[in-house]
Amino acid sequence: MKGYTVAVCSPGPHEVQQMVREQYTTTTEGTHIQRPENQCVYKIGIYGWRKRCLYLFVLLLLIILLVNFALTIWILKVMWFSPTGMGHLRVTKDGLRLEGESEFLFPLYAKEIHSRVDSSLLLQSTQNVTVNARNSEGEVTGRLKVGPKMVEVQSQQFQINSKDGKPLFTVDEKEVVVGTDKLRVTGPEGALFEHSVETPLVRADPFQDLRLESPTRSLSMDAPKGVHIKAHAGKIEALSQMDIIFQSSDGMLVLDAETVCLPKLVQGTRGAAGSSQGLYEICVCPDGKLYLSVAGVGTTCHENSHICL
Repeated sequence: MKGYTVAVCSPGPHEVQQMVREQYTTTTEGTHIQRPENQCVYKIGIYGWRKRCLYLFVLLLLIILLVNFALTIWILKVMWFSPTGMGHLRVTKDGLRLEGESEFLFPLYAKEIHSRVDSSLLLQSTQNVTVNARNSEGEVTGRLKVGPKMVEVQSQQFQINSKDGKPLFTVDEKEVVVGTDKLRVTGPEGALFEHSVETPLVRADPFQDLRLESPTRSLSMDAPKGVHIKAHAGKIEALSQMDIIFQSSDGMLVLDAETVCLPKLVQGTRGAAGSSQGLYEICVCPDGKLYLSVAGVGTTCHENSHICL
């Protein structure tokens, strides 16, 4: 016995619904089954305008793919992409290496920036160059700002070291320390200090005058072991609008010179002609005032003591 499958199409008046039925017929060998004349055949696939649209869409995708591939090749060539980097930018095991001049439009974050061994590092900007140091919380702990009119450093401490690591100049909120053996001020007006200055030596250049001046206040020089004022090739002048006081609590005041000149001392009444031979003695009042008295056989200071009144 053999089975055969027959497909029968029963179209409706408006072809809204189609039904396929399978009819199994059992026949004996040699039996011939006639197929109906009105048989519907279905074609599988896309035909007509849908097929043309599909081909056009596939062709458009192929064109876009080729254009994108060409643009990718062009960008790789223009930007100088290579296995080691892009253009003048090279990726090394130590970080990034940039050759030539580069322009950064936004902030640059880096742990270390250094130049090649045979060239210097140049940071340039039309406005200012700012270098910030931040902590783990993002707060600025140090700032270096180089502007067109001022260089500003914001930090707890500013220090300049020599190539050997020796501090040369240190600044903090409490003091300024100069670590060099000599501090030289070459300005024509000298140096202006609003507060005290501590130094072991103040010296002018050779063949130049040294002036210590306080225009509106007093000038004081203190030292635990002594103050030495020396002029090896000139003179020493002390000028004051009011008093000049030399005071020694435990020692004495020594004027050691071949000639001590006091040209404006007050003179007492001259004695009899020829008795003094042009000689005078220096007298001291109880308050320390000095005056001259005509020398005699004995002291004559008491005769002119009215000057101390």
